[in-house]
Amino acid sequence: MPEKIKIQDNEQIVRALRRRMRGGRRHTSKMLLWNLTITLSNSLKRYFDFLFSLLGIILLSPFLLLVAILIKLDSKGPIIYQQIRVGQYGKHFNFLKFRSMCDNADAMKPELVKFNESEDAVLFKMKNDPRVTRFGRFLRKFSIDELPQLFNVLVGDMSLVGPRPPLPDEVKKYTLEDRKRLNVRPGITCIWQTSGRSDTSFQKQVELDKEYIASKGLLKDLWILIKTIPAVFSGRGAY
Repeated sequence: MPEKIKIQDNEQIVRALRRRMRGGRRHTSKMLLWNLTITLSNSLKRYFDFLFSLLGIILLSPFLLLVAILIKLDSKGPIIYQQIRVGQYGKHFNFLKFRSMCDNADAMKPELVKFNESEDAVLFKMKNDPRVTRFGRFLRKFSIDELPQLFNVLVGDMSLVGPRPPLPDEVKKYTLEDRKRLNVRPGITCIWQTSGRSDTSFQKQVELDKEYIASKGLLKDLWILIKTIPAVFSGRGAY
């Protein structure tokens, strides 16, 4: 009798192990499928970014040249302003913009911190920033100063759509929740750029960026790019 009970117990153990193995295989298959989907989605996004940034640079090259000439005629200093920004996973990269401020703008910033109009302690905002040049105000109003970032997209430091890349000093003030913005490539435009632009508070930016990351995809990117066009031409919220 005891031997019979042992045999039955062993059979139950074997059946339980088989069920676990089948469940484990299903779980592994789901994980592999999910990872494959994410990899494919990221590859398609990168291909999309590369293709459209290259086309943008080619098609806009006469306009970019005209802007460069006008910047040189308007004020002294380089045509392109370069700045270290924080990209995906905290990687630093050389961020490009058309110069819209005077040549010594960075040196003047400490004197202007007391005039910061931002509601938080992370960003620096000043609507009537004295460092901005006459032509620079026009460039900023219609986000023309951002166009050199097409080269950042081309080399893979940025994406067409994604959270805006922060400064290293701003990242130092981030909470763990804020750092989730760094899980994807930064972009030229994003959800909050299609509405409030510079008027959007930092916490609202984080909230909208996390919303984008949770539901990102090519269709979402196309929707944001389309919404960016009227937002830029309106000139609202940019300074």
